[in-house]
Amino acid sequence: MDNLIKALTETFGPSGEEDEVRTLIKSLAKGKIDRVYEDALGNLYLEREGPAPKIMVSAHMDEIGVIITHIDDNGFIRIAPVGGMSAQALPGKRFRFRSGTIGTVYHEKLKNIKELDWTKIYLDIGQPDRKAAMKLVNIGDLACYDQSFRAMEGGRCISKAMDDRVGCAVMLETINRLPRELPQAVCFLFSVQEEVGLRGATTAAYRYEPDYGIAVDVTLVGDTPKAHTMEVSLGKGPAIKVKDRSVLCHPLVRKLMVDAAAKNNIPYQLEVLERGGTDAGAIHISREGVPSGAISIPCRYVHSPSEVVDSADLENAVLLLEKLLTQNWPKQERSY
Repeated sequence: MDNLIKALTETFGPSGEEDEVRTLIKSLAKGKIDRVYEDALGNLYLEREGPAPKIMVSAHMDEIGVIITHIDDNGFIRIAPVGGMSAQALPGKRFRFRSGTIGTVYHEKLKNIKELDWTKIYLDIGQPDRKAAMKLVNIGDLACYDQSFRAMEGGRCISKAMDDRVGCAVMLETINRLPRELPQAVCFLFSVQEEVGLRGATTAAYRYEPDYGIAVDVTLVGDTPKAHTMEVSLGKGPAIKVKDRSVLCHPLVRKLMVDAAAKNNIPYQLEVLERGGTDAGAIHISREGVPSGAISIPCRYVHSPSEVVDSADLENAVLLLEKLLTQNWPKQERSY
């Protein structure tokens, strides 16, 4: 899957400007889906037909980024975050705009590094003054990390935007492997604006009206030095979510996932994430409620330009999702 992940992670797509990612995904899934359409926000729906119940599987296309708020007379650019990003992690990092313009972040002179916040940092795109800078960029332009994909020794990969382009990759690879006939209808949702509040999944779940929801996203790990203590580690299989700040996963959906993993000898972990959320948080409260769960890809250094995942975890996530979608899900009895 390395080539697929490389293509996805290196494509420009901060929240609100996911169109290049969407175009790439549509081209990769061409001929393998029964129905393809988009909505007004830019969500991409890839449907496989089948009987009830309807399952929505969602991964988000957007990545974190920055937005220009001011350009001074000397051509230096003030920026603000789009999604969860720490100002203290940015000095020396490179950013790229849609046009290809590159810049690096640095900060004003500080007495103490603890003073560093968004008011103290700026982006330098190498221009001598405001007029020259504004020939390349403008107020409101978005930029994302400029960091390429690399395969590491030991079967691991490093890149920006693993969150959540690896989720997109898992869904695309699953689509490739599914048989022609499925026991239920499935909608693969590639959502927008997850990083700024699960916005795309909110409207998409309302439109599609699924009976069940599954998010495919990355999760934090507890296997690095002095990391926050948690069970999830790289290389031990995909994590089956129990809860995060956005959702308490439905017991039935969680059991279906655990049983599918156990039956097919797929290694898995159980995930309790104390902060953060996924599209499942939006899907499960849509309309009158949607029993939902999540398959989480263990990922180190989430929301940095160098996120690290394990290739075996990705392969096992594909296998788990494939087994889930080719088994029979219980039909829901609605009282209205």
